[in-house]
Amino acid sequence: MDTNLKNILIEIAENNIKTEDPSHDICHAIRVLKNAEYISSKEGGDLDVIVPAALFHDIICYPKNSPNSKHSTKASADFATVILKELPQFPQSKISKVSIAIEQCSFSKGIVPELLEAKILQDADRLEATGVISIMRTFCSAGLMKSKLYNDDDPFCKNREPDSLEYALDLFYSRLLKVKDTMHTGTARNIGERRTRVLQEFLENLELELLGI
Repeated sequence: MDTNLKNILIEIAENNIKTEDPSHDICHAIRVLKNAEYISSKEGGDLDVIVPAALFHDIICYPKNSPNSKHSTKASADFATVILKELPQFPQSKISKVSIAIEQCSFSKGIVPELLEAKILQDADRLEATGVISIMRTFCSAGLMKSKLYNDDDPFCKNREPDSLEYALDLFYSRLLKVKDTMHTGTARNIGERRTRVLQEFLENLELELLGI
């Protein structure tokens, strides 16, 4: 992708990502972009599609505990379409692929993309849901939703189904520990496996601390 066009897209993202949730702010978008560019350097894909899709994939982001949450990806895809149509220097024939990649990015919808660029975006975003970054984002979002850190009776979901809207730690069991197995590319899978070990070590140490050790 042309460097000047990339910088324009970054500036648009910076000016339009307005959220009180630091786990979905411009820093998140830039990290997803870096993840996607790295994966693309190993796996291929069209950066003209990948770059704007990564930058705009969460540009409309409703709170996780909002009934509108399920509409975030569609709203973000529509926003990206409008913005890219207003940029004459962006290849207009590629806008539909950007929109598809964004719409298929959601973890909760369980969509398996066909486009390589959509697979790369989904992998790049899911890498944010594992490793050290995912721990930071999980408890940040929990604070905003005013949910509890963990279930005192069964912190590690040994005898109950996880409820991540009620308990922050439950997200490890409903999503974070599973992410590595949902990756489409070998590059992301390898990164995901390494980052998952970080999560497992965190949980092991937390269990010791809760025992007072």
